[in-house]
Amino acid sequence: MDSEELKQRTKVFAVDVIRAVEKFPRNRSGDIIARQIIRSATSIGANYRAACRAQSKAHFISKLSIVEEEADETLYWLELAVESNIAGSDKISNILKEADELTAIFSASRRTARINLK
Repeated sequence: MDSEELKQRTKVFAVDVIRAVEKFPRNRSGDIIARQIIRSATSIGANYRAACRAQSKAHFISKLSIVEEEADETLYWLELAVESNIAGSDKISNILKEADELTAIFSASRRTARINLK
């Protein structure tokens, strides 16, 4: 998968997340978790785009670390939404799977970039 495909994939993921959290209940916990999910999910693509424009390998690795953290954080908030019954796992199972895959992709990319930096 090249960088353009990954940029598109992260954007589609963000849009899917936004659409999914719109269906969360409108109460204090639903609103807070929805905001956190949207913030971290949209940050994945934004920071990946920034990584693609990095001025050095070290900067690229630093940005990829942020992308990996945001992907994992998104996964956490999605799991919390399911476990607290804010969202049904059947309704967001595809998003959970994609968050897990993105976390794995960026984790592996960061490890490879660190190896290649040496």
